[in-house]
Amino acid sequence: MSTRIRKSQAASRAPALEPRKRAVQERSRATVDALLEATARILVKDGFEAASTNRIAAEAGVSIGSLYQYFPSKESLVAAVIERHKQDMLDMLRAEIVRVEKMPVEQAMRELIAVTIRAHRVDPQLHRVLVEQIPRTGRLAEVDGFDSEAHAMVRNYLESHQDELRGVDLDLATFVCVSCVETLSHGAVLRHPRLLANHKVETFIDEVTRLVTGYLR
Repeated sequence: MSTRIRKSQAASRAPALEPRKRAVQERSRATVDALLEATARILVKDGFEAASTNRIAAEAGVSIGSLYQYFPSKESLVAAVIERHKQDMLDMLRAEIVRVEKMPVEQAMRELIAVTIRAHRVDPQLHRVLVEQIPRTGRLAEVDGFDSEAHAMVRNYLESHQDELRGVDLDLATFVCVSCVETLSHGAVLRHPRLLANHKVETFIDEVTRLVTGYLR
C-alpha cells in the first residue's frame, strides 16, 4: 500500500475536531456553553472513554441534533473544552507577564511561579483528565503545558533582562524554565497538594524560585 493511500485512510478515520459552526447569537452561545460544561463534568466524573455525544447532549439538556449542529464528534467537543481551559490559564499568564516585565529576574520569576500555581488551580481535576486521559493526537495534545505562546512570553521577558543572566542560550533557557515551573506546579497541585497547603505554598514558591534563578544567573 502506498504512503499516500495510507495517509488518506488515516485522515478519513481521524475524528473531525473543528466545530461545524461558531455560535454568534446569545441563545446559540448558551447552547454551546452548556455542551462544553457538560463535556467537562463528564470528563471529570467518569473520564474520556465514558463520554459520548448522546450522554453529553443529555447532560447539557439539549437534543443530539442541536449538538451536531455545532460539533461533529465527541473529540471536537473535547478539543473545544481544551481550548477554553488553555485560554483561561493563558489569560492569567498574559496579565502577569505585563505586570512583571520591569521587575528584576528573581522577583519576576517568583511572581510567574505563583501565577502558574494559580493557573493550575483553575479546575485542577479537569486539567488532570485533559493531560492524562486525552489521546495525544492532533489538537487534543495541546493542553499539555502552556504551549508556544507561554514560551514566547517568557522568552521575551528573558531577552529584555539579558544583563541579569549568565551567558545562556535564550531558547534553551526558556524551555528549561517553563518546563521546570510547569512540571513542578502541575505535580504539586494535582499529585502533592499538601506541599501547597496554607503557609507551605510560600515555601514551595521560594524553593522553585531559587532553582530557576540559580540556573539563570
